[in-house]
Amino acid sequence: MFNKILSVVLGAVIALSVNGTVTNAEGSFPTDKFPYQEMQIQVMPEFDYPENWPKEEPSLLVGLYGTITNKSGQDYTGKIEVPVPVKEKDFQIYLVAEFPSPEEPEVQRPYEVDKERGVVTFQPQKPIKKDAAYSFVVEYYSNPIAVKDSQKNFTYEYKTPSAVETIDVIVYAPLKSTDIVMDPKPSSTQKSEYGEQIAFYQQKGVKQGDALKYAVSYKKEGNASTLSMVDTSKAPNDENHSGQTATDQVTGAANNGSGGNGGNGDRPIIGAAGGTIIGVSIIIAGMFVFFGFKNKADNRNNPTPQKKTKEKKSAGKQEKKNVSNADEIKELRKKLLNGKIDQEAYEEQVKKLI
Repeated sequence: MFNKILSVVLGAVIALSVNGTVTNAEGSFPTDKFPYQEMQIQVMPEFDYPENWPKEEPSLLVGLYGTITNKSGQDYTGKIEVPVPVKEKDFQIYLVAEFPSPEEPEVQRPYEVDKERGVVTFQPQKPIKKDAAYSFVVEYYSNPIAVKDSQKNFTYEYKTPSAVETIDVIVYAPLKSTDIVMDPKPSSTQKSEYGEQIAFYQQKGVKQGDALKYAVSYKKEGNASTLSMVDTSKAPNDENHSGQTATDQVTGAANNGSGGNGGNGDRPIIGAAGGTIIGVSIIIAGMFVFFGFKNKADNRNNPTPQKKTKEKKSAGKQEKKNVSNADEIKELRKKLLNGKIDQEAYEEQVKKLI
């Protein structure tokens, strides 16, 4: 009997070494073996409301866009775990998806919420290769916002599950809010043509277990969402906007196939509402909040090509080309959303750059 058990164990070990893959038991995702290249967190109070949201209550929409690297030493076939505040009032997941590549649309993944451990778990469509990157998005709604008359405040907290090279946090103050106070003070802020204030934070070299905390307070009458107010507000009737509402512009681009998923009628890049939300954010912020992980990383971390040594000359040339192409694609995307070019012209010019 002992010999039979021993042979089974040895067989499993040999199979593991031959296949070069590793799986995880339930609740044992090795977070320390999957550090983040980057994490972008979008914090959007009263930006939008899901269906069946309690009336007369504000919502907080949070989007987590992460890129992890498999440093386990083997291909990984297990589940991914992402911490989420399951105990917050009215918590609900809106979207869980992965990005097969920067050039492809998102693919939604089935998921489970573990309320005891405070994580959402999901299975990647394909094994994550050794040392390969894997990009995903998790969006959720909750209501941590305290309200007293027109005064509203909340605190957003994020505890890093593993080491992160770069974390960007973007906080959108609700449209038509006043007396906005954020602690800590943002590294920079920007106001859109619609009057929405957007605050930007960035931290590098964040260690596993580090806690980030952002306190936000503002005054705002009622709970009308930013999205609904932007939808009814006409943009300036100039060459960039043509008097359309923000949603008209984004919906038009989406219907023409921009950021879509092959015309199958499902959600574009980060969901029907999600795509509209980010699209509207792009327009009202006057910048690209999210344009694929690779392009975003290239533009942010390498705004200009670094000087090349003789040994890295060819690699440097390729890096310069990639950064230049990313900038050009970003500008083309901006022209598409602003109506300066149509979808056909956009796709044709992008093909030349890829």
